[in-house]
Amino acid sequence: MKPGIFIKSTSLLDDTVFEKSVIFITEYNEKGAMGFIINKEFPRKLNELEEFKNIIPFPIHLGGPVDQEHLYFVHQRPDLIEGGVPVTDNIFLGGDFKSAVKNIDNNILTEKDIKIFIGYCGWDHLELDEEIAEGNWQILEDGTLF
Repeated sequence: MKPGIFIKSTSLLDDTVFEKSVIFITEYNEKGAMGFIINKEFPRKLNELEEFKNIIPFPIHLGGPVDQEHLYFVHQRPDLIEGGVPVTDNIFLGGDFKSAVKNIDNNILTEKDIKIFIGYCGWDHLELDEEIAEGNWQILEDGTLF
């Protein structure tokens, strides 16, 4: 298992927060795993959050049940957003969110460049591996983030 893969929930996770979820794994190491649900939109747009009320509408995805007090993002524009951590050759986690928001508001960044999440999914060391072995998750051979 490594960062940059996609996993899909199986029917064993129906009737849970993860029902019909596709997750992009952004971290996988000795501390555990982190990822974001990529196929569920949050019911509010970025401009509906008080801090961003003066920008254009932009979708937020429900990234996961952990830490829904914070926004996270992945992108493929390190030329416009400094400080991101590489997940794959062309996808980065985080970085300078102020410049990301400014570039969204100026229509420079689109949904093809950046995905914003509220909350994330997290697993302790080897916990995700155990859940895959139990049949809760299926590793997808290919997936598309943008």
